[in-house]
Amino acid sequence: MQSPISRKIGFVSLGCPKNLVDSERILTQLRAEGYAFSSDYAQADLIIINTCGFIEDAVNESLDAIGEALEINGRVIVTGCLGKRAEIIRDAYPEVLAIIGPHDYESVMAAVRQHLPMPHNPFIDLLPSQGIKLTPKHYAYLKIAEGCNHHCSFCIIPSLRGRLDSRPLGDIMFEATRLVESGVRELLIVSQDTSAYGADLKYRTDIVNGKPIQTRLKNLAQALGQLPAWTRLHYVYPYPQVDDLIPLMAEGLILPYLDMPLQHGSPAILKAMKRPAATEKILDRIKHWRTVCPELTLRSTFIVGFPGETEADFDQLLEFIQTAQLDRVGCFAYSPVEGATANTLPNPVPEPVKQDRLQRFMEIQAQISRDKLAAQVGREMTVLIDAVEKEAIYARGPGDAPEIDGQIVIEGEWDDIEAGDFMQVQITSYDEHDLYATPI
Repeated sequence: MQSPISRKIGFVSLGCPKNLVDSERILTQLRAEGYAFSSDYAQADLIIINTCGFIEDAVNESLDAIGEALEINGRVIVTGCLGKRAEIIRDAYPEVLAIIGPHDYESVMAAVRQHLPMPHNPFIDLLPSQGIKLTPKHYAYLKIAEGCNHHCSFCIIPSLRGRLDSRPLGDIMFEATRLVESGVRELLIVSQDTSAYGADLKYRTDIVNGKPIQTRLKNLAQALGQLPAWTRLHYVYPYPQVDDLIPLMAEGLILPYLDMPLQHGSPAILKAMKRPAATEKILDRIKHWRTVCPELTLRSTFIVGFPGETEADFDQLLEFIQTAQLDRVGCFAYSPVEGATANTLPNPVPEPVKQDRLQRFMEIQAQISRDKLAAQVGREMTVLIDAVEKEAIYARGPGDAPEIDGQIVIEGEWDDIEAGDFMQVQITSYDEHDLYATPI
């Protein structure tokens, strides 16, 4: 029989931050049961791959990762979104040990226990109080719900992850408190549809610190705002209840930042996408939000070249982004996703037209972004240090989410500063993506 020390597991986490949270939960349970981890496939006793299956490129990346792990190690368990499409995996790699869908942690653990049983050792406690994290120790993703009740025509998330399933507010606050106590200084709130939090629970009352609180996003944001850490909201759809969050941002309880995937500016295309189509109302609300909270940073993503998109529709999108003046924007050319109802829509846009529109969109948004960065020069702000290197410190301000937004660069050598520290700075200059600052 193998000794406990040899129960080593290799782990690959692909896809979005929500998948990363799933990976962290699996890793935490593995560590709780005494398993060790290896970054070397050849030294591991078993490999777990948490896959993404949202778009074709993600499917191919997941299949490549499975193939590589099988070639080097031979013992692979697959979980994640692509696990909902098990036939694709089985057709390519029939030798995988188990295929499990997303956020099914117990089934993953059952497969691990079956294929790599761990002898019980009550004298070893390897689990840190905050669990296992895949992010730097000073920030963490906090998932507040699974699934989604929307049926956007370009998306297959509901079929992969199911309907909205909100976590109890008390459970979220317990995890958030534990993370902050372990040294986390920024909580990144994620779910498929953050604005809908609590709707499936009919906004029932939960108990937090002995007090009754309704399960609503505003109440959760207020509770998180009492912790000594930044709170940043992602994947916030523009429902009316979002208006209630802006005063909390103006008060400094949560960061003045909204990651709001709007997808398009043409009512006709939004209708074809099965998305809210009241673009004028969104523009009016953005204007109101900025009046209430002038420091608000808005991030969004858009799709060009959706089936049926005419030049007039695209012009409406360009007019929308010029009027909205969003701070952070990503844009993608439409790509068919297997199983999405948009695949059956008429009048697909030719690929050269998609790429031309993508380039035109990004040229306009690049100028908006430059103007936004230029407006920051002279501003004083608190930043969170991400990395300290020999010639500079790399930090982020309230308007910068990790990995997707820009950085604030503080040049020079600094003593007694480390990742996770806060610093007060003044912005001095900018380049295409980043800001430069000096400490105050």
